[in-house]
Amino acid sequence: MRIVMGLSGGMDSATLLGLLLGQGYKVHCCIFYYGSKHNKWENAAARNIINYYQDTGASVFEHPMDIAPVMKDFQSALLLSGGEIPEGHYAGDNMKQTVVPGRNLIMASIMSGLAESLGAGAVALGVHSGDHFIYPDCRTEFVKSLDTTVYLSSDKKVEVTAPLANDDKTSILRAGYALTPAVPYYLTRTCYKNQAPSCGRCGSCSERLEAFANIGMKDPIEYE
Repeated sequence: MRIVMGLSGGMDSATLLGLLLGQGYKVHCCIFYYGSKHNKWENAAARNIINYYQDTGASVFEHPMDIAPVMKDFQSALLLSGGEIPEGHYAGDNMKQTVVPGRNLIMASIMSGLAESLGAGAVALGVHSGDHFIYPDCRTEFVKSLDTTVYLSSDKKVEVTAPLANDDKTSILRAGYALTPAVPYYLTRTCYKNQAPSCGRCGSCSERLEAFANIGMKDPIEYE
């Protein structure tokens, strides 16, 4: 039983990987390089997470995908070509500057082609409810539409699922720590900035720190 997913190296996709493995899937992880400021840091985290699960004997496979040339003319503060990463809460209007046009649509299309090629029946997305306000390609209506499109495009062989779509960061953390083995959050990377230690000030860091506070635990990663 195979499934394809995108592994960014962040909390949400790491939790999704843990959940899918717990359900008995052989998981094919696409690691995308698309030219974001934090890409090299999150890609390294994704590979560390894969190594962690492979060391436990889990069936996890890595598929590096360099799509930076495709997205070189896209406009977003998240990209190396864009302006400064905004700081503040994730739900703030200024965080809309980090939207990358078409990102999830492009990545999901690539993953659906890989899934069809591998004989995998589904593509799993790690989108969650906290993304809905800012990112249109993380909303339920997008996932439903994408599922229909991929299903028809693959001649009804591949579906799209988003198991965390109705969860917030706090409930995702709880789910990850409840797994055996627990999700290795100490290996994950959430920060949007191009620097080794996470900044602790961008919207993504703020939401992460808030989630750990909500479950009464200290975030195990290093901050600036």
